[in-house]
Amino acid sequence: MELLSPSAQRVQDALRGMGFGYEVIEFAQTTRTAAEAAAAVGCTVGQIAKSLVFKTRHGGRPLLVIASGANRVNEKAMRAIVGEPIEKPDADFVRQQTGFVIGGVPPLGHAAPLTIFIDEDLLQYDIIWAAAGTPNAVFRLAPADLLPMTGGQAIKVT
Repeated sequence: MELLSPSAQRVQDALRGMGFGYEVIEFAQTTRTAAEAAAAVGCTVGQIAKSLVFKTRHGGRPLLVIASGANRVNEKAMRAIVGEPIEKPDADFVRQQTGFVIGGVPPLGHAAPLTIFIDEDLLQYDIIWAAAGTPNAVFRLAPADLLPMTGGQAIKVT
């Protein structure tokens, strides 16, 4: 068994700590984008659970939207859900709030508590793949496990 990078190992430890038997896989090539991840694991782009960090414009509250790789998050619809406009934060904010770099943010194991929303389109698949701490690490999971894993709320993100 190959050793995982420290960030990927943190995700593996978080998975195990929550009682999930999923295995983190690190690739030599990048899995930063949904298309790259889908090509690496041999699935459709829709089966990639991409983690997108936003912050509320007025309160500065971190939000994590776990969206299907095939979907674009409708920021106006998110505004209605969270009660204020949202914006894309800089890389430092993402790292500070999650403990991970953009392109590797997993659905769990974050540095700070996040409000989490899950794209209901992910729930149609038997298997999905999520980032695992680095831009070249992922893990395979059942979509139904995203809700208990994250404490998130399933919503329509498009």
